[in-house]
Amino acid sequence: MAHRGNRTACPENTLASFRRALEDGADVLETDLWLSTDGVFVCIHDATLERTTDGRGTVEARSLAELKALSAGCGRPEFASERIPTLAELSALLPPDRGLALELKSDRFLDPEVGRRLGEELEALGVLERCVALSFSRARLQACRRGAPRLPTGWITLKESRPISGTELLGPYWPLLLLNPLYVALAHRRGQAVAPLDPSPTRRLWLWKLLRCDAVLTDDPAETVRQLGRRPPRI
Repeated sequence: MAHRGNRTACPENTLASFRRALEDGADVLETDLWLSTDGVFVCIHDATLERTTDGRGTVEARSLAELKALSAGCGRPEFASERIPTLAELSALLPPDRGLALELKSDRFLDPEVGRRLGEELEALGVLERCVALSFSRARLQACRRGAPRLPTGWITLKESRPISGTELLGPYWPLLLLNPLYVALAHRRGQAVAPLDPSPTRRLWLWKLLRCDAVLTDDPAETVRQLGRRPPRI
């Protein structure tokens, strides 16, 4: 699962980063969703623009046209032409055998209507069956499920060392699996998948394989694919 694409080689959450991750052999592209003022789903991690773009202020105070006028190259001159992608643009890159993990960043996802719109857009784009909605906020996930009941959900946690019910995927911060080595087995008994929150997993891949985790998050899909002994597919 490519964390914001390949953010080691490219600026995070850009089409360049997502393309590189697919070339590297990532099975799932993970990204972060906010909404522009005119209601378009856009892929950017922070609530504000300063860290990853040449803009200022908050993402959700800008229209899509205003966001598209910014460089999303994270200050790297060779990527200055990169722009904040829309969900539709990201979905258009996706081969039919790859998936999307969408972290719901905005509190606008507390409105089930926004979840409904998300589900309808994913269905229209032909990727709904290959997506999962993620969040640290159970309230956002619950609202999204009310609006888009066919969209699976995944809960990310930094603190809870026991798997909770009500989601298809669990993303515990990786030290929690050291505190509770039975975490994965307990989740599997309830039919839940586990993907540790560990974007630099190289030193622990052996452990995630031993515990039978279902997915591996990584900032560097090329290195992780190599460590797993897999060959990147032809795109």
